[in-house]
Amino acid sequence: MKILMVAIPNHHFFRWTNQLEQSGYEVFWFDVSSNGSNSPQIPWVTQFTHWKLKWDFPFRIRIKKQLPALQPILTKVNEVDVNKAFKTVLEKVKPNVIHCFEMKLSGLPILKTLLLKNTMPVIYSSWGSDLYYFKELGTPEIEVKTFLKRINYLITDCKRDIEIAKKNDFNQTVLGVFPGNGGLEINKHSKLPILERSQIIFKGYQFDVGEAVQILKAIELLPAPIQKTYRFVVYSADKEVEDYISSSLILKTLDFLVLKRQIKIPNDKLIALMGESCLHIGNNLSDGMPNTMLEAMMQGCFPIQSNPGNATTEIITHGYNGFLIENPFDYKKIAQLIEQALLDDTLRLNAASYNFELINKKYNRNVLKTEIVNLYQSTQIK
Repeated sequence: MKILMVAIPNHHFFRWTNQLEQSGYEVFWFDVSSNGSNSPQIPWVTQFTHWKLKWDFPFRIRIKKQLPALQPILTKVNEVDVNKAFKTVLEKVKPNVIHCFEMKLSGLPILKTLLLKNTMPVIYSSWGSDLYYFKELGTPEIEVKTFLKRINYLITDCKRDIEIAKKNDFNQTVLGVFPGNGGLEINKHSKLPILERSQIIFKGYQFDVGEAVQILKAIELLPAPIQKTYRFVVYSADKEVEDYISSSLILKTLDFLVLKRQIKIPNDKLIALMGESCLHIGNNLSDGMPNTMLEAMMQGCFPIQSNPGNATTEIITHGYNGFLIENPFDYKKIAQLIEQALLDDTLRLNAASYNFELINKKYNRNVLKTEIVNLYQSTQIK
């Protein structure tokens, strides 16, 4: 069986794909962004990553920066259209099924070709804000509906998005709800005992759909003894987050570790930091089922998470195994939730125990591997 993956270079995509390494399938990857170099994260996959430029001429980047007016002309003359490139790969590979990871970044760019090759089975994996926030992200409704009518199979990371897809003209087969990265490796990473942790970790997205600045405002409101007791780790921090910390009279006096968004840290290192943290906070205007939240719960962090479209309620019961942020702009309420969680050792201990069993049951990578391998086979049953 031949599977043609269509995706941008993405850690979660690579993790999902590696679930198929021993499956016996022939797997191919069309890098829809034409990043230009093969990924060492999936060396066993046949990769098409350098298709965009007809000629990678000297000083191309310098000309692009210094003579931007020439860029439209150079693009027209020197760049290959994505549909033309994809059609070439499609005819070369002759796959049994196409799998698009995300709609806006991977599915819509090749929609023209998918409509022409309308007998080829197509799987679509919806991640994060892809369906829930498509209007706010500027994706035309007609394109979304056309794409969803074309695809044959749907995979989502939360139940919410199945209903959104159906409301937008999807009427084919749902293959299931799976974490975007194909599952978590349980018991692989070290963890400190819950009550020995003196660190709080949170995601630093501010650009686009993130609201990490509201978390910073909440930290400013915490009582001084809490501020001075805990170390604060912000990962994937956008520049707005860095700037806010450096300009805050309170925050710049606290113990902060800022991990910039543009500098990718190994996932194992991030998970290790979670295993040293008592709380994990994620605050977004839109998301699906956040992989980082699931990883933090696996590592014993008490989750405080935004709840766009009620997706987070699929795994968190407020006040039992985590706290829900219902208004991502209400930093005063976020501060109250942080303080409440830190002062209740019993709540965090019980939540850590419950969450580990929950993650092990629903997101164990070893268990999900067989299901993921088999779902591709199900697309070939007539």
